[in-house]
Order: sequence, then C-alpha cells, then structure tokens
Amino acid sequence: MELRTLGNTDIRVSPVALGCWPIAGMTSPGANDEDSLATIRACFELGINHLDTAFMYGRAGESERLIARALGPRRHEMVIATKGGLHWGPDGNMAHDGSPETLRRECEESLGRLQTDRVDLLYLHAPDANVPIAESAGALKRLMDEGKTRAVGVSNFSVAQLEAFAAECPLAAFQPPYNMLRRQIEADTLPWCREHGVAVLVYWPLLKGLLAGKLGRDHVFAETDSRRKYTMFHGEHWQKNLDLIDKLRVIAEAAGHTVAELVINWTINQPGVTSTLCGAKRPDQIRETAAGTGWQLSKDQMTQIDRALAERGTPDAEAPV
Repeated sequence: MELRTLGNTDIRVSPVALGCWPIAGMTSPGANDEDSLATIRACFELGINHLDTAFMYGRAGESERLIARALGPRRHEMVIATKGGLHWGPDGNMAHDGSPETLRRECEESLGRLQTDRVDLLYLHAPDANVPIAESAGALKRLMDEGKTRAVGVSNFSVAQLEAFAAECPLAAFQPPYNMLRRQIEADTLPWCREHGVAVLVYWPLLKGLLAGKLGRDHVFAETDSRRKYTMFHGEHWQKNLDLIDKLRVIAEAAGHTVAELVINWTINQPGVTSTLCGAKRPDQIRETAAGTGWQLSKDQMTQIDRALAERGTPDAEAPV
C-alpha cells in the first residue's frame, strides 16, 4: 500500500488506517478480544501502518491495551495516534477537559497502556470551551518537545480554532468527519489545511455503516443501536440514502469492487485527504476497506458518482431525530 506524508513531518501513513474505536466494544455489539487482536494484526499483511485510538476509547482504555497486546515487539512498524482531552465522567457521560494538567496525565496513562515511550501523533480530541485553545496547544507542544509524541494534531475544530492552535504549536494533522454525504469540510477546514500543509485524516468514511452497502431497506436497528438517533436512518432520508446505495452498487460492480471499496477509493482520492480512518472489529471488515486502495476510479465512474450524489441531494447527516 502506498504511504503518504503526514503534513510537514517525516512520518508516512497508509491511505487507509485502522480506527480503533470499535474494538473498545462500547458501541459495537459482538466485539471481543480475539477478533480485535486479529483485526489489528491483519493490518501487517494488508500494508496498513497507521492505528488511530484515544484515551477515551473504552471505559478503562481497552482500545489502547489491545493495541499493545497485538503489536508486542512489532510496535515500531506502526504509526500510532492517540488523543487526549475527552474522558468518561463519573456519571458515565463524556466530559471535555483540555487543561494542560489533564492532557499531560492522559498522555502518560495512554503511553502506559500502549506500552511505549512515545506515540507518533497526539491529538487534542476536541476543543474545550472552558480552556483557551492556546493553553491546550502549549501543553501538547511541551509534550512533543519532551519526546512523548513525534507530532501533534487536533480533531473536530473550526478554521478559527485551527488558526489559534497553530499559532502556539506546530500542527501536523486535522481529524474531521467526512464522507460522500457529509462534505462540509470542503468549504472551510479542508482548503485551510491544504494551504498550510496540514494532513487531513477523516473519520466516518462509511457513515456508521450506511455507505458500506450492507443494510437492506427492511433492516431493523436494535434499541441499543446509536444510529437510531440520526435522521439519515429514518423515513424519507433512509429511503433516499438506499436509493443512492443502489446506484453506487451498479458503479462498483461494473468496476469489480464492492460498494465499501468504491466509497473508500473515492474518499482517499479527494484533494487534500491524506488518510481515512476505517473502524473495524473483525479482520474481514478491515480487509474490505483496505481493498479500496491500489486502484483508480475512471473519469466516467467519477462522473457517475457525482451524478448519483447530485440526485440524492445534500442531507443533514448530523441531525438527531
């Protein structure tokens, strides 16, 4: 698999990375350690060299602990990213804390769980409204200067927040949500990152499984399935989205690929996108998304995709019911 340069660093990452949220098991029914370890280890054979995790992936850092178990002495072969600034509060809800003290503590705990003396990329998971961005940026710069991370990134930022952060700390990477149905970054943060040499590593490329092409019109989401709260999985939006999938399937099959492979290929070839973070809890899942690399959609196929997306229209992919 080709490797791409991470911003203005000497770090090289694969265009498909393993997103390690599903292996934490919190919102992934059926996740288990055996499959999770096999999924991480499958990355070696697939040429995937980038693993993306976070302090909060799991109630007790399960994702980071599994990565350490899976890699063992091969840790040096992987570019590991983790994040700080978000954690689970005593009430079980997600809590923001971008204070320097917390970022340092969470970094140290993450390094311990990962059984390594440094990570390759350390993100501020999200801005904290109660802490000036300059303070969070300064804390991450100090951790980088101390050798605890090779590079620093941010996630879920606006352009103004990116500028404020970059004024205090060298910024190598930006991680936003992005996919065929959620393209807001094309109007603001993606151009900014291209102009400033910041790598863009996107999450939700398959939009919570919707764009994988495996959900039928009669699919019933379990009561515990978090997707039930999004309008894109209900009513008219749901039917329009599946109409789009039907059109993408025709294009994919003509190209000799699955819908998921086509969607990943489209995503990693958008201008300014460095890598796409593909969540998986089983080896077959990451194998399919990895197969979205190594080939190129033709100009005609891209035109067909653009037409299908235009016919779908722009949905509000974020809105809860």
